[in-house]
Amino acid sequence: MRDSRLTKLAELLLTHSVTIKEKERVLIRGSVTAQPLITELIDGAYRLGAFPYVELIDEEVSKHLSMGCSREQLETQAAWMMKKYEDVDAVIVVIGEENDAELSDIPAEKHRIRGEIMKPATFFYVNNRRWVLLNYPTKGLAQKAGMSTRRFEDYLLDVCTVDYKKMHEAMQPLKALMDRTDKVRLVSPGTDLSFSIKDIPSVTCAGENNIPDGEVFTAPVKESVNGKISFNTPCPYHGTTFRNVTLTFKNGKIVEAVSDQTEKINQIFDTDEGSRFIGEFAIGVNPMIKEPMGDILFDEKICGSLHFTPGEAYEDADNGNRSSIHWDMVLIQRPEYGGGEIYFDDVLIRKDGLFVLRELEGLNPERLL
Repeated sequence: MRDSRLTKLAELLLTHSVTIKEKERVLIRGSVTAQPLITELIDGAYRLGAFPYVELIDEEVSKHLSMGCSREQLETQAAWMMKKYEDVDAVIVVIGEENDAELSDIPAEKHRIRGEIMKPATFFYVNNRRWVLLNYPTKGLAQKAGMSTRRFEDYLLDVCTVDYKKMHEAMQPLKALMDRTDKVRLVSPGTDLSFSIKDIPSVTCAGENNIPDGEVFTAPVKESVNGKISFNTPCPYHGTTFRNVTLTFKNGKIVEAVSDQTEKINQIFDTDEGSRFIGEFAIGVNPMIKEPMGDILFDEKICGSLHFTPGEAYEDADNGNRSSIHWDMVLIQRPEYGGGEIYFDDVLIRKDGLFVLRELEGLNPERLL
């Protein structure tokens, strides 16, 4: 794809997301299919007087490496990656997925070992470097979205370049409210879930770490989650998509998990001690993203949605949960998806996907467009 909007997107990533300055070093990790955007990022970095470095990734090559990888081999790779992240100021990751099931042949144990060994390097850059993650428009991603390639290119570039400054300002009242909230209750068809977010910081996301973006997240107090939640969107994980996922909690822990692949989903939740506890709760607000496509970078930002995340908590909103998984699962509460409510300290703040408190109305779709 050659499009002048790619230049605009590259500029957004460099100047807004990772705020690259002269003589700073930026690592661009990208799929070979994303070459047009990667070259724009290189040129843009040079215009800013920065030093770009590139690591190209091929899905098929990565699959072959993962099928036979050993712990010793991955430890060497993890050490290399840690050194790279230590040597740069920022990281831009561009995913150019052609087939979301490409990695589905990799045994679960290989995924587990890789996640465990690569976790320190990944969390080093997530917590210590400026970074951003995004998808590049490919035919595979367009097919997943149910769109023609050209239409999806237009869609992706539109949703990636919304007015993030305006979004950031509109998020501040929600952040302030979350920071002083104790009890949260979520109600939807098949869902009645309660938990505390007391004293856990909330974080606004308006184009800094993800593109597209549009969420405010925190984490539940680890052992406070009780009740049931049913997700009405696909839940992809390592090349496998789970549907009709319902989780039941007691004192923070998933005590029952069912889906169209119940045995397999429970194997994932048995990965480690933290896999059955929640590491994130977030509210999605991107006005341009309305329907699920089975790609979490888009789906977790859907307007009128929320996501609940088994696994690792972020250091910015830390409840102490540690795991090698971090699996965002999305529930849409707009009327066409069954509706629903969010309550903070027994006060209704959002109904059927729209904020009802005056100070939060700036986050409703018509106000952000």
